[in-house]
Amino acid sequence: MHAVSIEVKEGEAVATIGANGAGKTTLLRVIMGQLAASSGRIRFRGTDLASLPPYARARMGIGYVPEGRALFPEMTVEENLMVGAHRAAREERSRRLCRILASFPKLDRLRRTRCRLLSGGEQQMVTIGRALMAAPQLLILDEPSTGLAPRAVGELYGALRELHREGLATLVVEQNAYAALSFTERGYVFEDGRGQRPRRQPCCYRILTWWSRTWARWDGLPATEACHDTARNGGDAKGW
Repeated sequence: MHAVSIEVKEGEAVATIGANGAGKTTLLRVIMGQLAASSGRIRFRGTDLASLPPYARARMGIGYVPEGRALFPEMTVEENLMVGAHRAAREERSRRLCRILASFPKLDRLRRTRCRLLSGGEQQMVTIGRALMAAPQLLILDEPSTGLAPRAVGELYGALRELHREGLATLVVEQNAYAALSFTERGYVFEDGRGQRPRRQPCCYRILTWWSRTWARWDGLPATEACHDTARNGGDAKGW
């Protein structure tokens, strides 16, 4: 990454979009301390994170949902969720679990089911719920819609909207620009390891919506699928 500067304000939802290899996941790994930055600063609520290991950053209130989910497949939904709150007292863990199951009602019906038996969308809900069990002040998501059917993507972002309305700050990295920009208030475009100038969501969203629907009519695809393919290939990221 080169000359990257992004900001997420308290209670704000921000997207970072771009093609494969643009540097989006690298950005998140640097924020979480999995990779060391060669220069620059990373600050969270006024604290410099440079010297802190990943677990200390998580304890400060940063929740991380990695790409690939990384669940324990032989453990149940409830057991996977409880891992995220292992440092909390028993009553607090129960309170947080009830809140997560209320945010993702489908998981309440599946709480005794082993995670290897879940669909991709259900597994992603568990992954997000596990991060939320730590009661973060900032939730970071890496490609949450990857591999999901359009209906599952809609359910997932619907739950994220409700969490955002409750005041949770969110930074989401996506190739699916349509989904990300419909959820967030503004976004950054990554290209070749460089974060482009941020744009306000309404303008980006209108341009992307018009462009994707027009392209879909030409190619005979649904608008959401057309937009997802275009964002994945990086064809529309330049020059927004």
